[in-house]
Amino acid sequence: MRAGDPSNDESGSVRRGQTRRELLRTANSALLGGIAIGGNAVVGGCHSSVPTEPINVGLLHSQTGTMAMSESALRDIELYAIEEINALGGVLGRPIRPIVKDPKSRFEDLFPRRARELLTEDQVCVVFGCWTSSSRKAVLPVFEEFDGLLFYPVQYEGNECSPNVVYTGTVPNQQILPAVDWLRSLAGGSRNRFFLVGSDYVFPWTLSHIVRQHIEATYPDTEIVRELYVPLAERDFETVVSDIKASDADVVLNMINGDSNIYFFNELHRQGMTAEQLPVLSTSVSENELRGLLPEAVQGHFAAFNYFQSVDRPQNRNFVSGFQSEHGLDRVMSDAMEAAYVSVYLWKEAVELGGATDAMSVRESLRKGIEIDAPGGAVSIDPRNQHLTKRCRVAKIRPDRQFDIVYEAPRSIIPEPFPQYAFPGWRCDWTDFGLVEGPPVDVRKTAKR
Repeated sequence: MRAGDPSNDESGSVRRGQTRRELLRTANSALLGGIAIGGNAVVGGCHSSVPTEPINVGLLHSQTGTMAMSESALRDIELYAIEEINALGGVLGRPIRPIVKDPKSRFEDLFPRRARELLTEDQVCVVFGCWTSSSRKAVLPVFEEFDGLLFYPVQYEGNECSPNVVYTGTVPNQQILPAVDWLRSLAGGSRNRFFLVGSDYVFPWTLSHIVRQHIEATYPDTEIVRELYVPLAERDFETVVSDIKASDADVVLNMINGDSNIYFFNELHRQGMTAEQLPVLSTSVSENELRGLLPEAVQGHFAAFNYFQSVDRPQNRNFVSGFQSEHGLDRVMSDAMEAAYVSVYLWKEAVELGGATDAMSVRESLRKGIEIDAPGGAVSIDPRNQHLTKRCRVAKIRPDRQFDIVYEAPRSIIPEPFPQYAFPGWRCDWTDFGLVEGPPVDVRKTAKR
């Protein structure tokens, strides 16, 4: 079965509405009330020898705190994918039991603590989780210690490659660098004066480093006029916007994360900065984040992702309408949500290919190469580094807080976690020599402030 094209009837499509709920009720009855939300599982697990016992999987996303606006949607779509799979017979004939933990946007302490609970107390086979790179890096030692497997669904900065992580979001050569190339083109406005603004943590630091190296190597007539970083959860952007106005930039690359984007765009609007005067291209503002923003504050600005809700494919329309029928017509889809949905199906495909749920067997299956017909188009696992091939899209924000796609890469882009001009000597290939380390690069020190 391919994600985005599930089937359970003769027509080859999941029936929605009451029929789907009846299917879910029938399938989930096998769990005996066993879905554990924030608690410990009592039966089932990863290594059970009983073929009908549930398979425990972990969901590790903030449902409170500054990242809740973004991460709660990932929890919802992962639960939705699990319901679909259970309705169609589960995995290896066993239903999936999700165990959901709330690390409360506390990256350094609660994320690793909850990850440890999932792997040791709850005995989950896999975890779907995290959003920020800070949270991913905080839990990574836990997954490596217990040889667990994390599916990470958010676009990130690269400069990482672990056998314990499957990266289903994009890396810079699949997201921000094609967007920079588009901005430099005639169609993108021939921009050559960039202002970089981001949250003060590893994702924006690294992304800025890669963008800077890419521009210096490719566009000698282009200048980064300023880099500026603000704390996560920042709400006061008066000085930031004033600095942007005074910079003589002709485009802003926005790498702010979380609900700080609400205050950033509201301040741009308050100071009279329109997209026509100075367009902003965002790396972390999707349809879900736009729900919290005034339309007049964001319309005309841009975002770069692999997926947008407005992708014109029958599989995507079914995907959107199916989720909305369960969670409300006001709900929207986003790039990270599609990647999270694909993560669950990618794991399912790997388990069924190898006939086992343990992390080692799943990794071996992934390295054979698996393709998923995702709502936004086909994606495939790169066996070398456990990232996905992805197609970059740039889109413009409409007054209704949806996107019009204005650019689409002609083909899927092979992931490169270590661009050589930014991280010389670093390479990753788990099918051959593994991770090869080059000279250390301190992206925080190279950030221009």
